[in-house]
Amino acid sequence: MPELPEVETTRRGIAPHVEGREIREVIVRERRLRTPVPDGLENALVGARIGDLGRRAKYLLVPLSGGEAVAERTLLWHLGMSGSLRVARIGDLPRKHDHLDLVLDGGAILRYHDPRRFGFVDWLAGSVLSDPRLARLGPEPLSPDFDGERLYALSRGRRVAVKPFLMDNAVVVGVGNIYASEALFLAGIDPRRAAGRISLERYQRLAEAVREVLAAAITQGGTTLRDFVSGTGEPGYFAQRLNVYGRDGQPCRRCGAELRLITLGQRASVFCGHCQT
Repeated sequence: MPELPEVETTRRGIAPHVEGREIREVIVRERRLRTPVPDGLENALVGARIGDLGRRAKYLLVPLSGGEAVAERTLLWHLGMSGSLRVARIGDLPRKHDHLDLVLDGGAILRYHDPRRFGFVDWLAGSVLSDPRLARLGPEPLSPDFDGERLYALSRGRRVAVKPFLMDNAVVVGVGNIYASEALFLAGIDPRRAAGRISLERYQRLAEAVREVLAAAITQGGTTLRDFVSGTGEPGYFAQRLNVYGRDGQPCRRCGAELRLITLGQRASVFCGHCQT
């Protein structure tokens, strides 16, 4: 599943090609996404102009202006488990699973590809952050609102293991399975340890590790996942530097011990029993 760095990489990759552009045509080839494509989208968006792209957690925010039908509305886009947005050109034939095109002035096409159809695009009026899907989300992990003090305060009395605690979007958004595993390794914390039994000092290290691993992934283009392609059609490259995720049975890069695979919160988790305590 594309995680926060993949979505941010997509935003940065497509932004120069779509921001400020007018939508000339909308082509919907498949409406049956996780949430059906809204009726009338094809006609309503024509003539709208795309503003500066945003992101909240794993949601892409595409602000629209111009025209009576879309005055101050926003497209809320989620890539689901296998979705990707890329920039094509007029004349590029759609592939299988290319479900939706926004044809823009200047000849570019914003094309949505999703083999599993678990993503969606929705059409919001008013304040985006008041939408129930966004309203109760925690802070962005790279923002000043996220730190070790927050993790420590929210974890008091919690018996849940620290890894699913860190992956709770009410605690902090966008720290999915890959990056939670990597951050816990960098911080030297056993993913099975109860969240409420971790000290403030260790949470401060963990918050810094979260920021470090996410910033590195964004800089390097996101993690190479089988289904993920960035906005310009290039895969990410961060997977080559993963320390634990997907490496069960292999030697720890730090100490050489064999990495262990367990299940936490119904998710696979790989860690080093020697380096993470």
